[in-house]
Amino acid sequence: MSQQRRYLIVGPSWVGDMVMAQSLCIDLKTRFPNASIDMLAPQWTAALVDRMPEVEQLIPTQFTHGKLGLGERWNIGKSLRAKSYTHAIVLPNSLKSALVPAFAKIPLRTGFLGEQRWALLTDVRKLDKKLLPMTVERFVVLGRNKQSIQASEIDFPTPRLSVNEAAVSATRDRFNLVHPQPVLALCPGAEFGSSKRWPAKHFAQVAEHYLERGWLVWMFGSANDIGDCQRINDLVGGRAKMLAGETSLPEAVDLISVADLVISNDSGLMHIAAGLNRPLVAVYGSTDPMHTPPLNANHRIAQREIECSPCFKRECPLHHHDCMNLLGADKIIELAEELLT
Repeated sequence: MSQQRRYLIVGPSWVGDMVMAQSLCIDLKTRFPNASIDMLAPQWTAALVDRMPEVEQLIPTQFTHGKLGLGERWNIGKSLRAKSYTHAIVLPNSLKSALVPAFAKIPLRTGFLGEQRWALLTDVRKLDKKLLPMTVERFVVLGRNKQSIQASEIDFPTPRLSVNEAAVSATRDRFNLVHPQPVLALCPGAEFGSSKRWPAKHFAQVAEHYLERGWLVWMFGSANDIGDCQRINDLVGGRAKMLAGETSLPEAVDLISVADLVISNDSGLMHIAAGLNRPLVAVYGSTDPMHTPPLNANHRIAQREIECSPCFKRECPLHHHDCMNLLGADKIIELAEELLT
């Protein structure tokens, strides 16, 4: 009898990438139903791993950003040896992300070549960005035999974050959000930088459109997004519900799961909305929807194609931000109505 596959997946740090990592987990469980999967990931993404029924255990980390943390990684790796993992899949491309599986002495350690980490991986893959333009494809193929991957065979399951209805109900009660009206969720933030942020005045025009039709508007984000959300709320006369900086990540997941429509920048919350299969209009400017698109079927991409976009810069290098400024609210409303009808 063959040995049971026991996987340790070293997860990414970005929220959106963690949602896409679920596609790898689903793919592994589809092909190897008896396999067990654990996820080594930063503590702040724990809420997402908890929503992935394919993952048996989260192993949370609190490594300091920018530091090697060699001793801490050694201790974690050594403690994991008793788990007898057969496979490790390292999703980040950094050297330090490959240390724990090596310290855990996992026999098969797979990852893309990056940061001089040959000695830490036993199955080193060379990334072909033309063959694998999407982040989710890159994640999924690391769980497959590299000899069998052809351009025509790269398919992937879509993320399917789970929610608990009782927890959703409790979260709505906690924030006094139990109402019969349809809900528009706005996600105007983007941790990457200002270049990915659609202007607040445009978000406000979309909010006004749906408020006038009797909808509720809820605004989500981190504490860094409070300013943008406040500007939007000021422009609609304080009629939106300010949730930015107020909700934990689990609470945000619960509340977005009941939204009837989501308008979002290219951000972690966009990927969460897609993972929850919400009707979604995703606004792109400096980034490329061919690289990190929403992965649900019921979405629309809003993008103003201009000569300098996508630039992949954190701030507009030309200081005009036309890829976002010239993308008006009318286009987003048009795309939203396509979804709703």
